Amino acid sequence: MRVAVAGAGAFGRNHLRVYRELETAGQGVALVAAVEPNPARAADTAAKYAIPVFSTPDELLAVDLHLDAATVAVPTVHHHEVASTLLDAGLDLLVEKPLAASLLEADDLIDRAARGKRILQPGHLERFNPAVLAVERRLHRPMFFEAHRLSIFTPRALDVDVVLDLMIHDLDIVLTFANSPVREMRAVGLPILSPKVDIANVRVEFESGCVANFTASRVSTERVRKLRFFEPRQYVSIDYARRDLLVIRLDTEIPAEIAAALAAGKPDPALLAKLAAPGGPAPGLSFVKPEVTPGEPLRLEIESFLHSVRTRCEPRVTARQGRDALALALEIHAAMAAHAHRAGLDDFFDPGA
Repeated sequence: MRVAVAGAGAFGRNHLRVYRELETAGQGVALVAAVEPNPARAADTAAKYAIPVFSTPDELLAVDLHLDAATVAVPTVHHHEVASTLLDAGLDLLVEKPLAASLLEADDLIDRAARGKRILQPGHLERFNPAVLAVERRLHRPMFFEAHRLSIFTPRALDVDVVLDLMIHDLDIVLTFANSPVREMRAVGLPILSPKVDIANVRVEFESGCVANFTASRVSTERVRKLRFFEPRQYVSIDYARRDLLVIRLDTEIPAEIAAALAAGKPDPALLAKLAAPGGPAPGLSFVKPEVTPGEPLRLEIESFLHSVRTRCEPRVTARQGRDALALALEIHAAMAAHAHRAGLDDFFDPGA
């Protein structure tokens, strides 16, 4: 299978690396070309991987390289332009998140892929995190999610705000885990070090009664990637960065106050922590560290994409799911703008930035 990577920037470099690692490991894939308009990055990529590097997708397609598939890792504002060109040329695509900059563009890509019978997989990397893969079979009925995704400020990905840059990973996972339409959503966000929103907090309620709180920041002093959720008689904590998992189960002897709070979907984390204080688990609680199969999420994502290309099966993360995450993110944008207006922050908050 012959593949190319469009975009050799911060994340495109990782796609190039993984494809070459798979090629070296004899996994039936060959990295044969890249697209990168920046001359310095193009030269570095050509020298490092000994492949031709083109300035545009059209230049790539003008040479008969017998390509089968490609990764699109260009800035989000160029996703539609690049991906539509490659889809129309008959390539299967892995497109970095978010799938597109707008729903109109996302729908157009989905339509093009359907017409051409092409694989179109959005790059929601955390769906391939080993901890997420391990927890999926343990899902019962999630009723409350708490997601924190914090990063130290860097000039990377400033073409989008923190919702499309960071929070969208958690939006995608919670939408998948909750498996219920959104009923109500509230959001607040502010630009801090860039023209776009750098820190945001969102509360979503689903038709099922499940509630999710999301916090994302790219102006933090630390890096945090965590998702916690409660189910009847179970609390699960995922650390994306460490790729590990903690499950706290409650048996029939738990205190009535905890049972009532859990049933209401409002367990108190502080009370759970107190019960789990040094000295061993409290009666009625069992602490389990499920086995997590090690693996690099990006490599697992690319391997899954290549499997879909070979077998023509639906991707693990579908283009429709990518669109759903984008739709919620754009609703959050509108809610943040409305909140800024109510709070008298119109001069500070520019939703069109």
